Amino acid sequence: MPFEQIKQRAQFYKEDIYRFTRDLVRCPGGSGDESLAAKCTIDEMKKLGFNKIDIDPMGNILAYIGTGKHLIAMDGHLDVVGAGNLENWDYDPYEGFEDENRIIGRGTTDMKGAIASIVYAAKIITDLDIKDDFTLLVSASVAEEDCDGLSWKYMIEEQNIRPEFVLLAEPSDGKICRAQKGRMEISVTTYGTSAHGSIPHKGDNAIYKMSGILQELRALNENLLVDDLLGKGCLTVSEISSTSPSRCAVSDSCTISIDRRLTWGEKPEDALQEIRNLPAVKMADAEVSIYNYDEPSYTGLEYGQECSFKPWKMEETHDVTQSVAKAYKNLFGKEAVIDIWPFSTNGVSIMGEHNIPVIGYGPGELKFAHAPNEEVKKADLILCAALYAAIPSVYVRMLKGK
Repeated sequence: MPFEQIKQRAQFYKEDIYRFTRDLVRCPGGSGDESLAAKCTIDEMKKLGFNKIDIDPMGNILAYIGTGKHLIAMDGHLDVVGAGNLENWDYDPYEGFEDENRIIGRGTTDMKGAIASIVYAAKIITDLDIKDDFTLLVSASVAEEDCDGLSWKYMIEEQNIRPEFVLLAEPSDGKICRAQKGRMEISVTTYGTSAHGSIPHKGDNAIYKMSGILQELRALNENLLVDDLLGKGCLTVSEISSTSPSRCAVSDSCTISIDRRLTWGEKPEDALQEIRNLPAVKMADAEVSIYNYDEPSYTGLEYGQECSFKPWKMEETHDVTQSVAKAYKNLFGKEAVIDIWPFSTNGVSIMGEHNIPVIGYGPGELKFAHAPNEEVKKADLILCAALYAAIPSVYVRMLKGK
């Protein structure tokens, strides 16, 4: 394997990678609004000579190099979260400020810089004529921020795309990530009867009914299952709202949203039932349900799912994990750190639901994702471009050597 040449080629393209990252930052758009970023990505891919570039009905970009039998995918999502309060930013979040060491802007870490690294990794493979028996699929996916895994659910279930493994280029703090918790978005609603605020005893206050549920949820969080790798399952109440005919009336409904994180061994149906079994929920005859995501994609396609996402984990000894670790060591002369992601990714569908192996390594640090002054280190982008270029051949050669 030409590891030194791969590193040299990544350095050769460094200014292109930085420029492409900034170009993508200048294409803002959340889930359902990725059209500008998609066009920018396709234009770059066309310049770099991909064998085939497709846009599926959902708007995911699927670009290929190579014609080998081992299909390997590398994924980055095009959508970003909003910028929030602009007063908290030192720079324009959609300009892509650059200094000697970093690029700052919304999406630099999560995860437009990663897309730039993947795209140029494919160019490096082509330049060096690395022709091991693989086909590389570069996927620039949509809707991850609002519904992680939905894009890959569509690719797998509707288009029968099943790679041997998928590398997710989410920010990984310089570590190989091999697992994550699942998650659920749960709604609990209590109902009451309104009455004039001067005679509240004539009504049935839905907010008061919710108060007992909140206390029991807090206690439930302390007693959830623990896994040796992923840690304890957890929940938090993330939103609360109520309805009333006026501010001078008894509330007739109250709804909370629960962010439930599932550790290994917890099932979504059991997590839902745990809440339904709470005494305060039963006493209030509260309605417990899972939210649905049904927003159209930027192409207009309506394709949704329940907001329930399973955990996943790869064994450290798996060929996929070891091939990434081996590529890292051969390139950089040191052992890679293998860890887990604390947040959710498209892996919930790819591996959690469809059992296709997933591994993660991406430029950037989690602390910058979704934050003001989001940044990515330039060195991370170049390191990742080299690593991504090496992984397919290392994986195929490991299989061949068995």
